[in-house]
Amino acid sequence: MKRFMAAERALRTAAPHELLDALRAVLVEQYGAEDVELFMVDYGLTVLQPVSVLPHTLEPVSVHNTPAGRAFGSQKPHREEGRDGRARLHLPVSVRGDRLGVLCLTLPGSEAARRWESELAEIADVLGHEVIVAGRDTDLYVQARRKDRLTLAAEMQWQLLPGCSSSRPEYDLGAQLEPAYAIFGDNFDWSVTADHLMLYVTNGMGEGIEASLLTNLAINALRNARRAGISIADQAALADQAVYAHYQGRCYLSVLMFDFNLATGQAKVVDAGSPQLLRLRSGVVERVTFDAQLPLGMFEETDYVAQDFHAEPGDRLVFVSDGVHAVASPKGEAYGEGALARAIHSTRLLPAAEVPRAILRELTGHRGKAVPEDDALIVCLDWRGRPSGQLGETAPV
Repeated sequence: MKRFMAAERALRTAAPHELLDALRAVLVEQYGAEDVELFMVDYGLTVLQPVSVLPHTLEPVSVHNTPAGRAFGSQKPHREEGRDGRARLHLPVSVRGDRLGVLCLTLPGSEAARRWESELAEIADVLGHEVIVAGRDTDLYVQARRKDRLTLAAEMQWQLLPGCSSSRPEYDLGAQLEPAYAIFGDNFDWSVTADHLMLYVTNGMGEGIEASLLTNLAINALRNARRAGISIADQAALADQAVYAHYQGRCYLSVLMFDFNLATGQAKVVDAGSPQLLRLRSGVVERVTFDAQLPLGMFEETDYVAQDFHAEPGDRLVFVSDGVHAVASPKGEAYGEGALARAIHSTRLLPAAEVPRAILRELTGHRGKAVPEDDALIVCLDWRGRPSGQLGETAPV
């Protein structure tokens, strides 16, 4: 316990850009660790980028076929036994289900690795929280995520996001945007309280900076309305007014909005545009449709009506933008609902955080080229429902 407290204290008192150095010093002194390194996952979720201060750099590590990648994907510690008796630990660094990267270190023996693995995994969790807080004061950890340069539009979009994954007892969430380094219009947002999860999937029109500006205006208008404590139908109406007031109908934004009651699985839904929802339930994938309403900002003072939806424990809900379901092959064939359903079914055993990236890989094969012409967005929600005996409201929304 003294070792853990020393590590925690070092992280909490270190300068924002010196978290790794402070932690490395404690792990060397208290645990006899060697080669302590932190890797951050890149925006495309393909490699783990080393957090280093130039000129001291390491090579990126793949998330697909490496020990560190295995720890990142499984979100469980992974231990390598060395021939020299030493052991290499790879510990996931995450915050409430948001996967940030992996802490890797070598210990003097396998017995020490087994004895301290759980404690070191907790230290990696503390590190994750401190990295998030440090991000207010330094660009170091954001820069470490970049294997390529972001476009300005993509920079604006990534700064809008709440994260790429999230977990609570009632659900797991995972999301991904493509092309990760040149995204401009599509977006997602979520917010959770004791009893509600609000989830928005947006599909903005246009390209480049103009598309990003439109999405920024709409998302912040939705957040402003949400934080005023009003219903999602009124949130949509206020965001619609904000977008129309600025663009006068020249530009608009499609959004699919959900307000889930965590205790019951009941939800209120506003469907204002093109994002689609597919549900995997009892091994069967089907598209869920709602009454289509006008996109935000198309006309002045549009009224929106919320519809009812119910999620059952075990449901997997997959939300996609038109850059997924409408993308064409080299022969002009749309990806379509059937191919998307097969992709969702083929990834049914993956955790929610892994599903978007896996489906996007299949989409790349259909498209026939690595870089898409349109944004592609996938959000995966695995619904477990509230565990029995957990406190919370029970009345439906």
